[in-house]
Amino acid sequence: MPDDKKNRSQDWYGPVNKDGFIHRSSMKALGLPDHVFDGRPVIGICNTWSEFNPCNSGLRTLAEGVKRGVWEAGGLPVEFPVSSLGEDQVRPTTMLFRNLLAMDVEEAIRAHPMDGVVLMGGCDKTTPGQLMGAASVDLPTIVVSAGPSLSGRYRGKTLGSGTDVWRLSEDVRAGTMSVKDFMAAEADINRSIGVCNTMGTASTMASLIETMGLSLPMNASLPAVDARRMALAHLSGIRIVEMVKEDMTLSSILTRNSFENAILANAALGGSSNAVVHLLALAKRVGVPLDLSDFDLGAEVPLLVDCMPSGKYLMEEFCYAGGVPAVLNSIREMLRDAPTIQGRSIRDTAAEAECYNDDVIRRLDNPVLAAAGIRGLKGNLAPNGAIIKPCAATENLLQHEGPALVFSSIEDLRARINDPDLPVTADSVLVLQGCGPQGYPGMAEVGNLPIPARLVKAGIRDMVRISDARMSGTAFGTVVLHVSPESSVGGPLALVQTGDLIRLDTQAGRLDLLVDEAELEARRADWTAPTNLAERGYVRLYQDHVLQADQGADLDFLVGSSGATVTRESH
Repeated sequence: MPDDKKNRSQDWYGPVNKDGFIHRSSMKALGLPDHVFDGRPVIGICNTWSEFNPCNSGLRTLAEGVKRGVWEAGGLPVEFPVSSLGEDQVRPTTMLFRNLLAMDVEEAIRAHPMDGVVLMGGCDKTTPGQLMGAASVDLPTIVVSAGPSLSGRYRGKTLGSGTDVWRLSEDVRAGTMSVKDFMAAEADINRSIGVCNTMGTASTMASLIETMGLSLPMNASLPAVDARRMALAHLSGIRIVEMVKEDMTLSSILTRNSFENAILANAALGGSSNAVVHLLALAKRVGVPLDLSDFDLGAEVPLLVDCMPSGKYLMEEFCYAGGVPAVLNSIREMLRDAPTIQGRSIRDTAAEAECYNDDVIRRLDNPVLAAAGIRGLKGNLAPNGAIIKPCAATENLLQHEGPALVFSSIEDLRARINDPDLPVTADSVLVLQGCGPQGYPGMAEVGNLPIPARLVKAGIRDMVRISDARMSGTAFGTVVLHVSPESSVGGPLALVQTGDLIRLDTQAGRLDLLVDEAELEARRADWTAPTNLAERGYVRLYQDHVLQADQGADLDFLVGSSGATVTRESH
């Protein structure tokens, strides 16, 4: 920043008049002395702490570390709250409210006298929601994540939050585990605060943020209760003050190369399929061209991280093995040259990293899988695209043709999935309609449909499943997700009937409904749009304006940015 350029906050705190008096006087109620309004950078600490969100409940304490760093660097830290979206507590789905959080963050940053912002989140939608909002304002920005919880421990075995819930639940349905034993695991799977201890969406997004250069190294993997996370928060507080002085805005870090690096890293990490919809939305906020086909960049990247749900270890072991920096070191020849908040290239940062356990973070010549990246699919069943996560799937199902068994809604699924007379075989393709962005509403994590009860009891643990929904980043299976356009707006998924043949060819990137076009046209003529629009409030606003999954499922009027300028004063 040029020496003669004043900080944005001085429009509030600098004037020697009535308005300046009111702004300074109000803040002095906090016990702040005169000299902190001397033009120093004001740093907003955007906190998603909530007791309804145990993933993020450590952020209240962690914010104190950020404040220490800001004070040390000569800034003024001011903490403020925004919506907190606890993945395990919110109904019907936190994805419905990701865009609301983004609006909350955007307007809070723009409206308040801050020169830079520290985003404190962790749970699945808090990180992308905060970043989307901050990107539309474009101040200097750094991310401090909540961190993963400790590894689960149950009767001498390791348990991963989310991933092992699905597995144990299926064991109960199969009759191989008692309900009593299942319930006994409840307190053992989450032994501390922090996000899921698997490479679910929360840890995936934190890892990709680190890859994109928006946080300090090791931010993604240090456990929530590790003292080194408090030290990282302190250092982040120092760095954000420096970034304000350097005028290092968020848009200067979020380049096309940064997004490509995130796609490459997601493949090597075995990261969540939800990264797709979040990266697409974030790219639209900063004006970086990105579409579903770009995710094929990761198609041939090897899976290097042996972490649940695509492997066996948990985030604790991943951290101790070297975390994201070690992975980036392994793939550094693939990485694009891109800036970081440290003021240096991500490739230079990666070159200094070491791996301390090559069973957890594999070498390139010994990967978990030779090719692991999320694949985009297109065809007459998904004209605008769909996705599949091969590293979480059963290999022999990645090319599959079988008859559809259609569920018209999540309620229909739950009513019939345990019917012993359900007309289904292991070759059937389970199809779920009505669960896309508008239809659910919110595109819930229900895409990993349960295996029909009678097949579970016969030992079947995976089938091809297709929907316009998402699935948890902790989930697994041969699951086709984010089918676009969704069924509720008349996409071809709405036309599928039980018995129709469906062909999945992951290698070719194809998803096709093998029904004559004339028959599909006749069905389309008979199709009636569902009448599930909310009558009022945010949900109606969301349903009226949400974009489809291939566009990031943002609200159409939130795409792009409005900057940080506020032209009218408050008094």
